[in-house]
Amino acid sequence: MILVAGSANLDFVVRASHIPAPGETVLGHDFQTFPGGKGANQAVACARSGAATTHLLLALGSDAFATPIEASLRDAGVHLHTVRASGLPTGTAFICVSDQAENAITVAPGANNALRAGDLPALAGFSHLLLQLETPLDTVAAYAKMARAQGVTVVLNAAPARALPADLLAVVDVLVVNEGELTTLSPLPGTLAQKLERLGVPCGVVTLGARGCCAHQGGRWWLQPGFAVNALDTTAAGDTFCGTLTAALSRHESLAGALRQASAAGALACLRLGAQSSMPTQAEVDAFLQTQPEASEHALATLQQYCGLAP
Repeated sequence: MILVAGSANLDFVVRASHIPAPGETVLGHDFQTFPGGKGANQAVACARSGAATTHLLLALGSDAFATPIEASLRDAGVHLHTVRASGLPTGTAFICVSDQAENAITVAPGANNALRAGDLPALAGFSHLLLQLETPLDTVAAYAKMARAQGVTVVLNAAPARALPADLLAVVDVLVVNEGELTTLSPLPGTLAQKLERLGVPCGVVTLGARGCCAHQGGRWWLQPGFAVNALDTTAAGDTFCGTLTAALSRHESLAGALRQASAAGALACLRLGAQSSMPTQAEVDAFLQTQPEASEHALATLQQYCGLAP
């Protein structure tokens, strides 16, 4: 079983020709609400992979915004451990998606800030704990330490970007970051590979958008070029990657196989609007991968050079 502990938001999404600059007003041409939040998104991605039973520890307000979030999670087959935050609203996110599929996001955490160390359910039977940084940092650190002490594999998606205490990094088994988050954690000059290696985690993964991803484990490097798709909305592509990666690792896939599965799922999530609504099933990922050739030597060499691994 996989336990995800993290945020749940209701996303308010406006599509527009471009993301407004400071002081600029842009007329949008579509508006919808979608269940979101990094914790909830990653739990849905885990559950849709079909690899393992997925549980989610989350905090919600006693308001109408909580209802569609809970419905979406239950529809995906996620088992809920809900903290009802008295006096706090359910978390929300305000998202502008451009016609070029880029997005800008502002999050109001609300009830997500109510999660505390004592809320973590018993970990017996769980193989992996998946965490993010949209809930209080001291709570995230407490969960990671409790999981490590009980032999549960700790996966941390260090997003949104923020500096992390050394005692938290010391109990992380798998760290997933994008390029900006990697620079926040490893700010000294160097290549992507050097920055990732400096962190000293047992397994580090950096996602590179359309380029793909790079991973380091046990002194070895793995490269997975991205899959070309006509993106509609990149919202939650990273969350889809994290949830799918954790699910694949929980079923004992090799790191190379897990990266390929996660990259394919992240690419497919860009084809539909919204966060949880865009996430593919394992059957969709498998069907997509059957149409994709193995990475070419040119693609691998290009990615190797970008990461600073070229000889």
